[in-house]
Amino acid sequence: MRLVIVSGMSGAGKTVALKVLEDMGYYCVDNLPISLLQKFIELLEHNDIPYDNFALSIDIRNGKELPKLERELENLRAGGHPCEIFFLDASDETLIKRYKETRRSHPLNPGGRIETGLKLEREKIDFLRKSADYIIDTSKLLTKELRAQIESIFSGNSDYENLYITILSFGFKYGIPADADLVFDVRFLPNPYYVDELRQKTGKDSEVRGYVFSDGSAEIFLEKLYSLIDFLIPRYIAEGKNQLVIAVGCTGGKHRSVTVAGELYRHLSGGSDYGLKLDDRDIDRK
Repeated sequence: MRLVIVSGMSGAGKTVALKVLEDMGYYCVDNLPISLLQKFIELLEHNDIPYDNFALSIDIRNGKELPKLERELENLRAGGHPCEIFFLDASDETLIKRYKETRRSHPLNPGGRIETGLKLEREKIDFLRKSADYIIDTSKLLTKELRAQIESIFSGNSDYENLYITILSFGFKYGIPADADLVFDVRFLPNPYYVDELRQKTGKDSEVRGYVFSDGSAEIFLEKLYSLIDFLIPRYIAEGKNQLVIAVGCTGGKHRSVTVAGELYRHLSGGSDYGLKLDDRDIDRK
């Protein structure tokens, strides 16, 4: 029997996660009272329920009972019932935006400021985040991307790592991405912008790629970049980092940075056990 406790911040995607797990054949229960957790496990043991995998959503809605969860989980494990904690998170900025779009109040501060409720919630569920087996930050994920990550974790892939990498191309003229962890400047490469027939094309076009690689600098740079990134990723994983944004910038974010970001994406796509996404932020700007 596989038992997964789904928790995390309100608005981070727990409902979507339960739907995905249900589609994968899990028996799912939303907002199970903590006082019923042991009884629920007993029912599973003594009844012929045609399921092998179970997912229980337990979060801030349990109110004053929530602090009891840590002890309840310890009792479960001591009784021979291993369980995994799957934690969904998102930035406060993202969560506030989602709350405003749905016109809902935060459950810990009804009618008050959402920011205040989020702060209280983070304090109350911090113990769950620290003990989580899997953490997904949904701040920049589409629903289909979140589904892909969940399927990667719970489809029996024991090698999955808690790291989601975004490779982001951008233009310096529009600002350095605020969430970038690593920033690489490729403005030293040949610039297709000054070639009339290439100006309106992008780094996704083979002609532009050929021009960017025309003097040999790109190959040398990418070889060194691959070596650095391959060195860093396992160390970030060991540190417990769950989000990594690698930003590659040129002047306008349309040619050189798109080309290099695409090459790095292809390099990391080969047999990786972490999540991976390519985002060309400024490619459509005029």
